Amino acid sequence: MNESLNERIKTIADAYEDIRLITQQVVVANQPLIEEIFISMINGGHLLIEGVPGTAKTTVCKIIARLMDYEFRRVQGAVDLQPADIIGVRTYDRNKNKFTLQKGPIFTNFLMVDEMNRLTPKTQSALLEALSERQATIDGISYPLSDAYFVIATQNPYDSEGTFPLIEAQRDRFMFSTVLNHLDPEGELEILRRERAGELDWKIYRDRVAPVLGPKEIGAMAATIREIRVDETVLIYVRDLVSATRSHSDVRLGASSRASIALLGGSRVRAALDGRTYVIPDDARALAVPALRHRILLTREAAIAGVTPDAVVGEIIESAGVS
Repeated sequence: MNESLNERIKTIADAYEDIRLITQQVVVANQPLIEEIFISMINGGHLLIEGVPGTAKTTVCKIIARLMDYEFRRVQGAVDLQPADIIGVRTYDRNKNKFTLQKGPIFTNFLMVDEMNRLTPKTQSALLEALSERQATIDGISYPLSDAYFVIATQNPYDSEGTFPLIEAQRDRFMFSTVLNHLDPEGELEILRRERAGELDWKIYRDRVAPVLGPKEIGAMAATIREIRVDETVLIYVRDLVSATRSHSDVRLGASSRASIALLGGSRVRAALDGRTYVIPDDARALAVPALRHRILLTREAAIAGVTPDAVVGEIIESAGVS
């Protein structure tokens, strides 16, 4: 007998809670990051992280990949990294008298690209195809990537030397963007306590943690999410949030329609995490900043005055009403 929608939503909420609690055994804070990763994975989206080094980005990725039984690969951005280093290359096998594909790290389930803005535009474009089309083209031949495919890219906004900033089209491919900062004093103290107790060793932690989900379960959850009800009033609210970025006086380029789709899909997952079969405006409101901050470009005057994308989105949230 098939489970009801309520039962399947409870399964999603319970799975997320397990992942959150297990991850928090090693990672201090970063609760919004864990939620955004989970929401993105269920939606088939990708995540861009901006922040200083040493904020546990790689550790969080390894843990969640382990808990979801995804194969994890990591690429360190560098200016001399070529597209073939990431997507792979076709080589001639004399014994078999044919070309064979030597797959690069892009052929995985969970790919982390650290400091993506250190890659040259040519290498960035190879990743862009994987993000948008879930395939890689090598010597004119397109190879599909796994159905269970998730990318996290990071960049350090405080170190611009030798970098190639992502263009708007590339940033728009990411469902969410999150910003990580250093821990507060209490969080820093907790890190020291855990290090003293030997609780931050990834190898020990990895060996004692078993997967909570798998790619098939993630696929089933994605199908369940599409059944969550979204009333017209919520659609109008999402439209108003996105449209407001295109008319704001401090913005010269507003969010695209991908932002609307990201907000809608993310709101459905967030409703499930709260145990609901329907979306409310608060779901979209809670995800507006990560869905919009990387999709808007400020005017020169606003940037000089110290206005930030987060401040603009916050102002839009405050002024937007529900019809």
